[in-house]
Amino acid sequence: MKSAVETLNPTRVRLTVEVPFEELKDSLDAAYKKINQQVTVKGFRKGKVPARVIDQRFGRGAVLEEAVNDALPKFYTEAVNEAELNVLGQPEVDITELKDNETLNFTAEVDVRPTIEIPDYSGIEVEVDAVEVSDEDVDKAVEDLRNRFASTSPVERAAEDGDVVTLDLEAKVDGEVLADGVASGVSYTIGSGELLDGIDDAVKGLEAGAEATFTSELKGGSAAGKEAEVTVKVTQVAKRELPELDDDFAQLASEFDTLDELKADSRKRLESARQFDQATQAQERVLEKLLELVEVPVPEKLLEDEIRTRKHNLEHHQLGQMGLDLAKYLEIQGKTEEEFDTETREQAIKGIKTQFVLDELVNKEKLNVNQEELTEHLMRRAQSSGMSPDQFAQAVVEGGQVPMLVGEVARGKALAVVVEAATVKDTNGEVIDLDDEDDSAEAADSAEGEQGEAASAEADKADEGKSDA
Repeated sequence: MKSAVETLNPTRVRLTVEVPFEELKDSLDAAYKKINQQVTVKGFRKGKVPARVIDQRFGRGAVLEEAVNDALPKFYTEAVNEAELNVLGQPEVDITELKDNETLNFTAEVDVRPTIEIPDYSGIEVEVDAVEVSDEDVDKAVEDLRNRFASTSPVERAAEDGDVVTLDLEAKVDGEVLADGVASGVSYTIGSGELLDGIDDAVKGLEAGAEATFTSELKGGSAAGKEAEVTVKVTQVAKRELPELDDDFAQLASEFDTLDELKADSRKRLESARQFDQATQAQERVLEKLLELVEVPVPEKLLEDEIRTRKHNLEHHQLGQMGLDLAKYLEIQGKTEEEFDTETREQAIKGIKTQFVLDELVNKEKLNVNQEELTEHLMRRAQSSGMSPDQFAQAVVEGGQVPMLVGEVARGKALAVVVEAATVKDTNGEVIDLDDEDDSAEAADSAEGEQGEAASAEADKADEGKSDA
């Protein structure tokens, strides 16, 4: 077999392959054997029909077609490996010449990973938010905790802001009661904004046993987005009572003996959370600066696939779970379809560039992923997915996604290398040291995941096409 490579553009090549006919022998034998198992010829036992009879009865062309279909993936893969190409996705194959007992010639056009030059990134400087926790922040955190320990007691009076009411609801659209528009015993805190628009005004002033009717746009269910006439009946009014903010509350709501200790712990927790947010922000901004330094051509086919994947995931998973379609989502977001398409394309381009650049950094810095790092990453991904680590690991293995997870960890490490070399200052001008390994690893996962997770999955999926023609 002989092969040659022609570069069509920075992300696409054409392979020209010439195969001597004798190299098709194994595939021809396999083709005759396969056809033998599929046909019946009078006078011959099944599977024992001679090749010359198959040629006479069914045509040599059918055998050649079967043999070529069997052989093409092998010869394509050999040509790819010989040229040391890093291909993406499936090739477009064209058989240019097939002469029986002489030769098989074909071409294969395929996208390839672009060659990327990583420049010196040690001069990158970014600014992030300072970690500041005010007394008001601590008071709000303690007040939120206090609200979680509130008790309720029924009262015989009209409902007021902050009361917890028990409701029966019935929604009608065009005069018809919806099959999924009836609910009873619904607990609702007036003013929380957790139910329908207009419900607060409807129930305020009502006592137990009273009802009211109002109009509201349904947020979910079979008639999501439609105007409905909603009848609400109050079956109970209960007053929320907050515990006193004292040492007794600290002992009730925490492991601390005093309110001062509880507040000190709340401050510490807030500082830790904001330090993590700061690390994530640093990762994201360093990544943006790095992408500005590197020229990354994007394969058009990969980009189209990535855009399609992002739209599919949004429409059929995220929006579907909320009972929304794309048109309603865009209305809520205040965007036109053109703006949405532009935004999705920009995000897809950034995601693909991120993966390419970080993968190149993995190679340049010779970064490896050990079992402990992979396990830690798997645990974090399992937690964010809502699955147990065992369930998530099983799903990853069964789906053949282990290489994808390894790639995510490696890219996170590559990004951490760049951040370590960068200068990160907060808004107060203080240089930030991001040496906390746990926070840094999680932040790297977060930043890399937000920018390139879908692209990573798509490109890893495309890489599987190396052995298929």
